[in-house]
Amino acid sequence: MERISKENYYLDIAQTVAERSTCLRKKYGAIIVKNDVILSTGYVGAPRGRKNCCDIGKCTREDLNIPRGERYELCRSVHAEMNAVINASREQMLDGTMYLAGLDAKTGELVKGACCCMMCKRVVLNAGIKQVIVRETPDTFTVYNTRDRIENDDSLEGKFGY
Repeated sequence: MERISKENYYLDIAQTVAERSTCLRKKYGAIIVKNDVILSTGYVGAPRGRKNCCDIGKCTREDLNIPRGERYELCRSVHAEMNAVINASREQMLDGTMYLAGLDAKTGELVKGACCCMMCKRVVLNAGIKQVIVRETPDTFTVYNTRDRIENDDSLEGKFGY
């Protein structure tokens, strides 16, 4: 019997978490793991107590054709990465790993090249997470070391993404 890799095990869980997302554009799931213990999970959704986009049937950013990475202040949702960080203490997250999976809300297909937006990138760095592992296909993934993103601060160059 061949077992799946630990990375794909956790990415499968992150992908399942993404199914709870309420965004009409993209469904993301994030989990934070340290020492083989899942510390927290997060998915895309409106702040607690507010109506979700899937409930009201409207996405302002989609209605205005706003591209990815722009005008997040118009979005009702809290991103998966942020929700995962909110649900754990920094002390727990230090040197942990975040696993991230994204699905297209309309097709259900994996979002290849899914990565943290600039806001989530800063949150992940501030949380002390050492790496982010992003699902590319059901079997492949990309590992981003946050130390690299601290030393090579691409935000100074106006670049987006993780």
